[in-house]
Amino acid sequence: MKFENVTAVAAGNVYFEGKVVSHAIVMPSGAKKTLGVIMPGSYHFGTEAAEIMEIVKGDCSYVLDGSEESVAVPEGSQFEVPANSGFTITVAGEPCHYVCSFLA
Repeated sequence: MKFENVTAVAAGNVYFEGKVVSHAIVMPSGAKKTLGVIMPGSYHFGTEAAEIMEIVKGDCSYVLDGSEESVAVPEGSQFEVPANSGFTITVAGEPCHYVCSFLA
């Protein structure tokens, strides 16, 4: 996956003692995305805006807030998280690389 003509924010967001790291990019349209890596473990994130998580390398599973269903997400797949909610993402094997797109 390649992005052209974007503005990259050099300072990263570091979560869970460095086990999740992301960097923001701003698309020419003004839309924001984050690119990151998640090390093995289980992590909970809250959302303000709805988002799409694209898994570009590795795999993971997630559980949306209010659900007990764990959904497997293989490399090359994506999942959507509603606004004003949250999810728990679990990485069991190799690090999981993702692109998160925020929806308006």
